[in-house]
Amino acid sequence: MAPRKAKKDSDTSDSGPDDIVEKPAAKKAKTSRAKDDEDENSWSLDKRRFLKVREFKGKLMVDIREFYETDGDLKPGKKGISLSVEQWKKLCGYVDEVNEALKNM
Repeated sequence: MAPRKAKKDSDTSDSGPDDIVEKPAAKKAKTSRAKDDEDENSWSLDKRRFLKVREFKGKLMVDIREFYETDGDLKPGKKGISLSVEQWKKLCGYVDEVNEALKNM
């Protein structure tokens, strides 16, 4: 299959020269204090691993994630998992079985 070509803009107005390009709006710099710093629903599992309860797209999630440090701030990394409340409850139901398996290893 041939690659698709992007459609060209068919703006034919004579409002000004075509060589003027609008620059995208500059993104605002984030504050040095992250929103997660104030989060009470956060528990440290290790140096840079955290368990957090947060809302994502209107749904409560249990997030287990590694964080990385940039400019003194901890930011969420790609390594992690977000569980729905139902998945979290199911995982908690396996705790005794997992502990027993760990004893037997």
